[in-house]
Amino acid sequence: MTEVTPGFDFAVSIDCVLFGFDGTELKILLIERNEEPFKDWWALPGNLVNHEESVDQSAQRILKELTGLSDIYMEQYYAFGDVNRHPQGRVISVAYYAMLRLGGDKPLKPLSNYAKKAQWVNVASLPKLAFDHQNILNKGLEKIKRRIKHLPLAFELLPEKFTLTQVQSVYELILGKKLDKRNFRKKILSFKVLKELEEKQRGVSFRAATLYKFDKRKYNKLFGKEISF
Repeated sequence: MTEVTPGFDFAVSIDCVLFGFDGTELKILLIERNEEPFKDWWALPGNLVNHEESVDQSAQRILKELTGLSDIYMEQYYAFGDVNRHPQGRVISVAYYAMLRLGGDKPLKPLSNYAKKAQWVNVASLPKLAFDHQNILNKGLEKIKRRIKHLPLAFELLPEKFTLTQVQSVYELILGKKLDKRNFRKKILSFKVLKELEEKQRGVSFRAATLYKFDKRKYNKLFGKEISF
């Protein structure tokens, strides 16, 4: 007698955790929900996976529908499967993250009525989030805290030309702690991955600082070597 496998009674969703740096603040991309449950709450851009698509395809679709952003490289980093994480039934969420440099960006405009609006919000002053999205966000922060010690994540958030103060600011925001200015500069310059330019900041009211560029070729030689402060 052939044993029949019972039908499944759970769903899979995607939650997108996009970090952005605007030069002074580390931000996270949120949507204001327009549907129950948690209508009018702020949440990470997320929704259910369709039957005919992969999770990677779903992540790109959901991000575009809820924020208007497209062609953003996102990396899968964790799955959240607590039994009671969703009030309407069993939902397992696959989380994706990306890090973006903000400034002159595409406007945020949801293409679906599922979201009222999308907005970049300072990580340091977040509203209460729907579902278990604070936990998902915290896991994302833990991920980039670990990866920033081995990969050039900080420089992905900076403009092509930047100051040492901007570099330190990114590290402090991601690591969640203040760093000694003298020690930080001595250490970051000792890796010889920053190229000092014969240029200084423009249009500032204070003493203009020297600009630098990131040398990816030299950094690749350090790949896998931990950078800690």
